[in-house]
Amino acid sequence: MTTLKRVDVHVEGIVQGVGFRPFVYSLANRLGLAGRVRNDVNGVHIEVEGAHAGVEEFLTALERDAPALSEIERVTVVSAEPAGHSGFTIATSDPSGPLRALVSADTATCDDCLSELADPAGRRHRYPFINCTNCGPRFTIVRGVPYDRLRTTMAGYRMCDDCAREYHDPGDRRFHAQPTCCPACGPRLRLRDARGVDLCGDPVSCAVTLLRAGRVVAVKGLGGYHLAVTASDERAVATLRGRKHREEKPFAVMAADLAQARRLCEIDDAAAALLTSRARPIVLLPRRRDTPDASAARVAPSVAPGSHNLGLMLPYTPLHHLLLAELAEPIVLTSGNVSDEPIAYEDADALTRLGGVADAFLLHDRAIHTRTDDSVVKPASGEVTVLRRARGYAPEPLALRRPAPRPVLGCGAELKSTFCLLHGRRAFVSHHLGDLENYDTLRAFAASIEHYCGLFGIRPELIAHDLHPDYLSTRHALEQTGVEHVGVQHHHAHIASCLADNGDPGPVIGVAFDGLGHGPDGTLWGGEFLRADLTGYQRLGHLAQVPMPGGTAAIRQPWRMTAAYLRDERPSLDVARRNAERWPAVLQLAATGLNSPLTSSAGRLFDAVSALLGIRDTITYEGQAAIELEQRADTSETGVYTATITTSGTTGAASGASVDGPLVVEGGDLVRAAADDLAAGVDPAVIAGRFHNGVAAAISRSCVALRQATGLTAVALSGGVFQNALLLERTVQRLRAAGFRVLKHVRVPPNDGGISLGQAAVAAARDRGQEATPA
Repeated sequence: MTTLKRVDVHVEGIVQGVGFRPFVYSLANRLGLAGRVRNDVNGVHIEVEGAHAGVEEFLTALERDAPALSEIERVTVVSAEPAGHSGFTIATSDPSGPLRALVSADTATCDDCLSELADPAGRRHRYPFINCTNCGPRFTIVRGVPYDRLRTTMAGYRMCDDCAREYHDPGDRRFHAQPTCCPACGPRLRLRDARGVDLCGDPVSCAVTLLRAGRVVAVKGLGGYHLAVTASDERAVATLRGRKHREEKPFAVMAADLAQARRLCEIDDAAAALLTSRARPIVLLPRRRDTPDASAARVAPSVAPGSHNLGLMLPYTPLHHLLLAELAEPIVLTSGNVSDEPIAYEDADALTRLGGVADAFLLHDRAIHTRTDDSVVKPASGEVTVLRRARGYAPEPLALRRPAPRPVLGCGAELKSTFCLLHGRRAFVSHHLGDLENYDTLRAFAASIEHYCGLFGIRPELIAHDLHPDYLSTRHALEQTGVEHVGVQHHHAHIASCLADNGDPGPVIGVAFDGLGHGPDGTLWGGEFLRADLTGYQRLGHLAQVPMPGGTAAIRQPWRMTAAYLRDERPSLDVARRNAERWPAVLQLAATGLNSPLTSSAGRLFDAVSALLGIRDTITYEGQAAIELEQRADTSETGVYTATITTSGTTGAASGASVDGPLVVEGGDLVRAAADDLAAGVDPAVIAGRFHNGVAAAISRSCVALRQATGLTAVALSGGVFQNALLLERTVQRLRAAGFRVLKHVRVPPNDGGISLGQAAVAAARDRGQEATPA
């Protein structure tokens, strides 16, 4: 007689919306087991019974063979008495109890759906909303959990008989696929002109005709609207720039497939894997210089003016595949907004806000619940830096090393805004929201916090924020009542973000290099060496402070920083001649300190050298001068500029003396060395290379000095300056050669997009009552 065994199994993680219940159903039936599976507010609950060997194999295969899109966090198994189940069923979801279930990110169209899309004999031939359990919209259409159709924006579409048959067929890949639909019962595509009037004909073919004619077409994607033009059409790209008020910041380009992408950029195996991953991010890649087919790889100069890189992506929705296949050449695909506004995602708002930008709108009636921008990543030296974490990655949580005692909200910074919710060991870093200087973005920020809190059942008891009193994220945090507020210094949050990203509690030597952050001493920090863990920090060193002549004007006009570093030296330099009318006045501001706040910013140091070399006197988007300086650098250059490093007024700390006062790195030495070389006729590309090497050397030498003083052997690198792949590579090489363990960002951006994670991690660590770092 066969001994029956029953177990109740609860699976937590990303197990809803990824075909997990159909997988369990098929597995149980294959093994001859009875019971049921259902979604609940915590994940997936399974009751399974049958022969002892079959149940044991079920438990093994449950994790071993789980669907590719799933990510299992925890499996809890409890033995129970057999209930006499007859067969195995998928039961109705249980919506009761505290919400703990996860929501999967939106996923690029799978190969099976693409085959159907191209099959003239299939009922979904050229249907732009084709999807299955392995692909399609998820987070952007979800209104609540458990993940069922009625809690998505597909709730209003009643499945036709054919779709319902697939949905209930255990052998079909659409078995319990919630967004299942077809032309007979699902969303419909339309093409409208700028006045909102429907245009006749096949929407995709007509849109392609418009693109070929040089028109701007707004395309409704997964997380919002994009603006599209043919990438090779200079006039169309220039028109889009003018209408969008985006002067020089590069546009992203979408290629039809990997073969077409390879005609545009240098793509190694790692880059190919990123481009074809289910997340389908924008990947920053070097342009090809040995183009085999110039006509097939032509990109208009205005797409990415002056840049050696392209932001490249592949289609991730059926609609994109249809457009690119018919057009047969790459398109510009940039966020559907004007200037720094949030992307449009509601149809009426898009027609209003983009009416003066787009000539036509390719839209549909499947509502987007959460607007989500494209993610951006940058591969280098076999590793990847996430620059913007959004579609394809959010809202999937990061696992923490230690749980948060109470729920925490980190409100982030002002630019590249994100927020972070901590609950237990899960850190939900939001999708990229934009710059909070824009009122509409601030509204989206507040609304998204509420959506995440409701979706994941989290009500923060602690709210962490930046110390800058004028950040709108700080104001939002302080306006919340009935919670504890935790202020976290900007650069400490950067290092804490890197620690949390790597699952390391510290302490470390933290190198936080960015544009600007509020310093407790009233100055603007940005080139910091900290002793830091998750509970506190001590400022051990920094770049030498210099004035910012004109305050924020010095950010928009980097030549002012050149003047601040050189003072009245070398008046014959081209940068002084180019700005001769204002140069003396700016020197006077720097000398007197009038409207010239002191800063230790590494970003401003890069700005100064960029303007010195004639690369960028004024900027039209954040970080432009430094980005173009990196682009100009000769990566084969091995020469190094040397910066003086002092402590308490004593030179030579980097060569072995103990550090008994703040270590100061004289960034001005690097600027003056660059000016000397420039005056001697050295190629600016060589100078840029020597400058990058010099900054990396200064970081390494400083860390060696601080190791001797503190005994710390690990270094964490964070801040927007470390988006610079050349600097990051050279710095890591030198630090590792000096015997350091180096922590870099892996899952969240090093820029301010990662600040919210750092803030939340600090608040949670302090809440755990750990011993604070001594001052």
